Amino acid sequence: MIPSITSLLPWALLSQCVSAQLSSSISVPPVPSTAVTAATRSSSNPSSIPSSGLPGILLASSVPVRQNATAASSTTMEDVTAIVGLSPSMASTDGTASTATSARPRPSNTRPCNGHADFCQRKFSNISMVVAHNSPFVKEHNAASNQVYPVLNQLQDGIRGLQFETQKPNATSSIRLCHTSCDILDVGTLESYLATVKGWLDSNPYEVIAIIMGNNNGNSTRIPATDYIAPFQDSGIMKYLWTPPSSSLNLTDWPTLAEMILRDKRVVVMLDYGTDQSQVPWLLSEFDYQWETPFSPTDPAFPCTQQRPPNQAEDVSRDRMYMMNHNLNIEVSLLGIDGILIPAYSLLDEVNAVSGNGSVGLNVQHCEQMWGRPPNWILVDYYNFGNFNGSVFQVAAAANNVTYNDNSCCGSEVVSAASILRRHSFLAASCFAILYFVL
Repeated sequence: MIPSITSLLPWALLSQCVSAQLSSSISVPPVPSTAVTAATRSSSNPSSIPSSGLPGILLASSVPVRQNATAASSTTMEDVTAIVGLSPSMASTDGTASTATSARPRPSNTRPCNGHADFCQRKFSNISMVVAHNSPFVKEHNAASNQVYPVLNQLQDGIRGLQFETQKPNATSSIRLCHTSCDILDVGTLESYLATVKGWLDSNPYEVIAIIMGNNNGNSTRIPATDYIAPFQDSGIMKYLWTPPSSSLNLTDWPTLAEMILRDKRVVVMLDYGTDQSQVPWLLSEFDYQWETPFSPTDPAFPCTQQRPPNQAEDVSRDRMYMMNHNLNIEVSLLGIDGILIPAYSLLDEVNAVSGNGSVGLNVQHCEQMWGRPPNWILVDYYNFGNFNGSVFQVAAAANNVTYNDNSCCGSEVVSAASILRRHSFLAASCFAILYFVL
């Protein structure tokens, strides 16, 4: 469970504009004048970051920020403050998610970023986060569902990556959230889902998340990139979207969580295919920023090889974020459609376990051995299952070299893999067994 906000981090209020913006949503305690040094980053020299007098922290900067949904040339100067975290000498700078040291220095602030004060000065590319595979697909008695709890529960429990398919049943339709086909599972519009996420972001100002979408998967045509503007604008989430400085980024190019939080640009949006960042700069072409292990895996050995994008040079892959797809599937036919992949329900407790054959914990270890760093994204079905409820978060915590309270998850009820079989009325899945897990 992500810790509740019980004490506010001191903010340096540097202008009436910033003060008004912050005071509308949070209460800000006074900052001792001896602890604050105002600083400004020159627009002509954006790399110059003066010291704040606090460990490794920038207290203010003025940076060009895009304010609209399209790639308009106008920019505005935005004053920001910064969260006190680890000094640069204390924080990991090698692009790996693990910061293994014999005695990890304590951060100087108590305000957590994504649940841990240690994360504030880590780059976005230097943290392992759990991703809810097909996050919106929560529907009882539907075998195409992938989660038990809806997105608000997911976020509150610690999910920081929201992955799902987007579909347009016809040219005039709004973008909808459907699993493979809207005839199989349709859980509503993208706009409605984003509005719910936006409400959570409003109430959790120190959290950074990613939204990773598939574009009309299974169809020969892709949804135009510009069609995504309206649901993001109309949901109100647009103000939180982060725009990259380049059309591709390596591990060292990403901002820290503190920088994203203080600029209030806390949502990274990616689309697998069909992007156009010249028109929609905040809609990232996923495979220019990260790669993925085998997609929709059916192999319980979960090889940590790169699958998407295909044929990418190894040196490029080693310098970019990556997603470890750890959602074991079986193939079924639904409504006359063959080749539908659904979760291997009866094996969820093993697949999402901390250790053991086919477990997410073992898979992370294999990936770290192969690539020299843990995955940035750990994608799972039914995140609350495992050898205990929330074991996937224990695995992520170990990859991040932080601690996890194993009594903090999940949702509002205790559930088991057996209950999900009953919930979906799909008992045939319980007969599915893989010798790999038995040996």
